Amino acid sequence: MMDAIYSAMDVLLPFSWASHGFMKNAFLAVLLVTPLFGLLSTMVVSNRMAFFSDSLGHGAFTGIAIGVLLGIFSPMVSLVAFSVLFALFITYVKSKSRASTDTIIGVFSSTAIALGLMLMSYGGNFNKFSSYLIGDLLSIAPEDLAALSCVFLMVLVAWVFLFNRLLVLSVNASFARSRGISSFWVESAFAALLAVVVSISIQWVGILIINSLLVLPAAGARNVTNHVKSYHLVSVLIAMVSGISGLIFAYYWNMAAGATIVVIASMLFFLTLFLKPYFYE
Repeated sequence: MMDAIYSAMDVLLPFSWASHGFMKNAFLAVLLVTPLFGLLSTMVVSNRMAFFSDSLGHGAFTGIAIGVLLGIFSPMVSLVAFSVLFALFITYVKSKSRASTDTIIGVFSSTAIALGLMLMSYGGNFNKFSSYLIGDLLSIAPEDLAALSCVFLMVLVAWVFLFNRLLVLSVNASFARSRGISSFWVESAFAALLAVVVSISIQWVGILIINSLLVLPAAGARNVTNHVKSYHLVSVLIAMVSGISGLIFAYYWNMAAGATIVVIASMLFFLTLFLKPYFYE
């Protein structure tokens, strides 16, 4: 299967960078991951969840550390499990507490990253996991692409069931409740979905910058669109353009691919911000 895909890429992408197997894998990963970031970004921005998505990246530290301490073969197993539980617990506490949302998330976020750093540094092994801070998009293997494909399909199916409910909640929470939409369960499902995408991508994108990919695409799209369909389409387009161009530039300039992708996404955000007056005259 992969041999056939590689052969097709050799025909469709007759460029020097595409002649390497690791670049083919990275390119396919970008095609799978960036549309998901573009989609999820729209609801992260609309529901003011930028701080929440950032906390998921911080919580990933603890998930990785727990997996290592328990001797789990792949830290990814504990990372995904902990991230989902972490996201659900924040959502639960937020629904029961009278404290402001940013305060609750700040408490969880700071606690998780401190605990993760403490556990990772146990025995002087922190350097072994420092790669998770920056990420390495070029380290993606064919088996990783299989996992990404499963996540891609799972998110698309979940999006079909959650989208209308999330949209109503983002517009008016009181109206959503009057229509029988449970904000807690919908927010919990979306939080779990975010956690899965963040945790599965974090080893390639990096903990320090992964939240940027959940904010910048939709923030840029919001500058130049005023319809739901165009908002989502432009957000996905910004994410994919940033991902593909960032990967290619990183290859030629010998830079971190994740950081390059984020810089290009931020440039597109400022471009749309500059163009905003022309779309709302």
